[in-house]
Amino acid sequence: MKKVIFGLFLSFVIPFSAMSQDNEAAASNEFSPWQFRLRGVVVTPDESATIDVIGGDAEISTTVIPELDITYFFTENIAAELILGTTKHDVTAIDTAVGDIDLGSIWLLPPTLTAQYHFTGGNLKPYVGAGINYTIFWGADEGPVADEVSYDNNIGFALQGGLDYSFNDHWFINADVKKLFLSTDATVDATTALGATVGAEVDINPWLIGLGVGYRL
Repeated sequence: MKKVIFGLFLSFVIPFSAMSQDNEAAASNEFSPWQFRLRGVVVTPDESATIDVIGGDAEISTTVIPELDITYFFTENIAAELILGTTKHDVTAIDTAVGDIDLGSIWLLPPTLTAQYHFTGGNLKPYVGAGINYTIFWGADEGPVADEVSYDNNIGFALQGGLDYSFNDHWFINADVKKLFLSTDATVDATTALGATVGAEVDINPWLIGLGVGYRL
């Protein structure tokens, strides 16, 4: 799947790269299209769920992760960014007919591709972006009650805003906020404890708030 996401990134970058080379040939000695950032990110789900049979809601833990992003500038203002990171969350079904149920933990890998507009002028450079992500659920730990918990991979959308503050032509610091709109269909096999298999539609919709450092080639 990583190869697929990277292939989509290249297919998005290459056509615009060819166009921008003609328009910016005169400035080619000064303009570098590649930029990299490393952030520490707080991931806070804005969760809700519709749970079959037993009712209730979902509670998903907040976590902190490292995040890497790779940005390609078609012009000084227009860019595409590939965002990479994986996060682990504890999951609990709350307020169900049988009380709160510990559903263990799950890892999420949501590679995200955004198109961005960067405002230029001075050392402080705000930007906004929007794009898509494909969330992969892996490494599920079913916890003490369920026999098995599975989650469906899914496509979602992303909104983004942030600020870069440059120290020189290469190094800068970054503050970034993203909102991911993602959901999954979960299946909880609780045959041993509850005598039933329970399905749920879960909206995760996390906020990602990050601070980091960047380097422009």
